[in-house]
Amino acid sequence: MTQQGAALQNYNNELVKCEQWAREAKGRGARVRPTHPGGRADRPHEPRSAACPVSRWSGSEAHEPPAHSSVFPPALGIEELCQKREELCRQIQQEEDEKQRLQNEVRQLTEKLARVNENLARKIASRNEFDRTIAETEAAYLKILESSQTLLSVLKREAGNLSKATASDQKSSGGKDS
Repeated sequence: MTQQGAALQNYNNELVKCEQWAREAKGRGARVRPTHPGGRADRPHEPRSAACPVSRWSGSEAHEPPAHSSVFPPALGIEELCQKREELCRQIQQEEDEKQRLQNEVRQLTEKLARVNENLARKIASRNEFDRTIAETEAAYLKILESSQTLLSVLKREAGNLSKATASDQKSSGGKDS
């Protein structure tokens, strides 16, 4: 159990004790009632008003403590408990607000991550297409280069053969012309 949860449970236990004490005091004839009815511990996250519902115990119209001396001292502890509860409620609200803010950030970051992943997938697909095109182009270029070299060798060989044939033709015809 968290520290705040334990403090809230402690408050609820004290409130139950106070309600039991008030019932007993009422049974003895003392007029004991909270100034703001309806303050229950069954709604732990509900903020209470600035004045704690069980903080002022009245035994007369002038809001003085009852004549019975055992009624007044617990009221002081109740006021302190109410203040602690109010502080706890404030802390709970702050943490709930922080939780909501963080959940919104997580949602926004999740959406942003999804967009980045989509863009990344498209760019990777484009890069792979470029790689494939480059590889095909290089392969075609190498084939053209090999074919050009083969053609050049064939041309040189044929040019050499023609030169030899022309030279031998000239020798054979040159001997007749002389």
